[in-house]
Amino acid sequence: MIKNDGAMPVKTSPVYRWLWIGAIAVALAIRITFVFSTSPDDGDGVMYEQLATNLRITGIYGMDLGQKLPTPLDVRVPGYPVFLAAVTRVFGGELLPQMLVQAVVDVGTCLLAAVMAAWLVPLDWRKRAALIAMWLAAVCPFLANYTAVALTEVVATFWTALALAALVAACAGSEHFTWGRAGSSDGAMEAAPRDRVRALLSNRWFLGGLAVGIGTMVRPETPLLLVALGALLIWRWRRAADWGKLARAGAFVIVGFVIPLIPWTARNAITLHEFQPITGQYVLLPGEIPSRGFDAWTRTWLVHYRDVYMTAWNVGDQPLNISDLPPSAFDSDQERERVKALYDEYDANCCDFTAEWDAQFGVLARERAARHPFRTYVKIPFERSFVLWFRPRVDLSQYSGEVWPPSEQIQEQGGEDFVVSLLLGATGIFYVVLALAGVARAVARRNEWRPSRLWAIAFLVVFCVVRTVYFTRVTTPEPRYLLECYPPLFALGAICFARPRKIA
Repeated sequence: MIKNDGAMPVKTSPVYRWLWIGAIAVALAIRITFVFSTSPDDGDGVMYEQLATNLRITGIYGMDLGQKLPTPLDVRVPGYPVFLAAVTRVFGGELLPQMLVQAVVDVGTCLLAAVMAAWLVPLDWRKRAALIAMWLAAVCPFLANYTAVALTEVVATFWTALALAALVAACAGSEHFTWGRAGSSDGAMEAAPRDRVRALLSNRWFLGGLAVGIGTMVRPETPLLLVALGALLIWRWRRAADWGKLARAGAFVIVGFVIPLIPWTARNAITLHEFQPITGQYVLLPGEIPSRGFDAWTRTWLVHYRDVYMTAWNVGDQPLNISDLPPSAFDSDQERERVKALYDEYDANCCDFTAEWDAQFGVLARERAARHPFRTYVKIPFERSFVLWFRPRVDLSQYSGEVWPPSEQIQEQGGEDFVVSLLLGATGIFYVVLALAGVARAVARRNEWRPSRLWAIAFLVVFCVVRTVYFTRVTTPEPRYLLECYPPLFALGAICFARPRKIA
């Protein structure tokens, strides 16, 4: 029997209104503080800024490669450079206004986490759940510090959170799936022909797919969200009687997803003469060679983020030193000598490499995987996932993030570095544990809640799992790649503290 799910809405007290105002003010203040205290990034940010500047000034989406005009490229999807170009068009070319706009965008992500939390719980729990999720998001530093740099994280997480909020609302809505009237599960209006466009624009499945499509133009792995959604809906509506619901939901999502990809796909077809709707893993400048073999080799041993600096990010730019590699990179002395010979060849060629050189690392990767398949396909990805989630998130700061062994780290890095790294690590663990506790609480009350809400909770969990699994297999497992999972953590964590209120 479902209880508490059809309760009348409660009035919002002045205390709640002030708590909301306080949460928004705190969220904005923290992000503005990061904007003024964090040094701008000099990595990918330079590329995004150049793409944005060229687009705004010349109308060409490309980079300066020694020609009179920028060379059209597909080296990055255009969403973030378009965002930067639009901001600079309005506020000028200075970096500060761009970052302040990002701070506002990130506050919007906090509000979307609150919306998600409200949809996950019964009606008379919503006000408290939304407020708690808002505060959890407002004080979390992990995404807030990225407002200060020209990187995609803030904008990409906003669109991911918007897509999740729309699709959570669709999953948690009424059990019926029809065009129906306003307020039905898909949010549609009457099915008269003149109302079809309006009905489509109010359809939550369509809006979720549209947000995923726009997000894909900011970060190309955003469609992982649709992988999670598809897996969940196929299982939820696996019975033949529900296949119509599955087909309609899928159609709405796919139509919404495809629309934002059309201009980019058409531009690539016309300008670059290629079919490229989504940027792949290796999108290089003219003349560059992808390091597929070398990357495959690092995936057989690389776990810690610090090792990325000594390997993947050095290839093609900096010398490679075998002393930088951990013992886990070799299974024998003979293998170490093979790697050393390849490193020496690379250094002798002034940090340039050939396809043949890269292919030899591919051979090493296949040999290591054949010898230890469990290590390559299970142990290393699991260890990477642990690092991605629980390593202290010291991104963009001067702190090391190293806490073990404590006495050694205190001696080497200093007490302040150790304490801050420890607190940031504990904060990351807190958010994950809180989200898991929220899921456990919802499961424990499954007989009291509408089943569709549990499906919405399952969707968020599956999304986090899918994204984690994917990024355990990429070349550079950077902790920032899981920031898109934090709005779901805020929403799920709010379930722990939410409780029903009496009807006023």
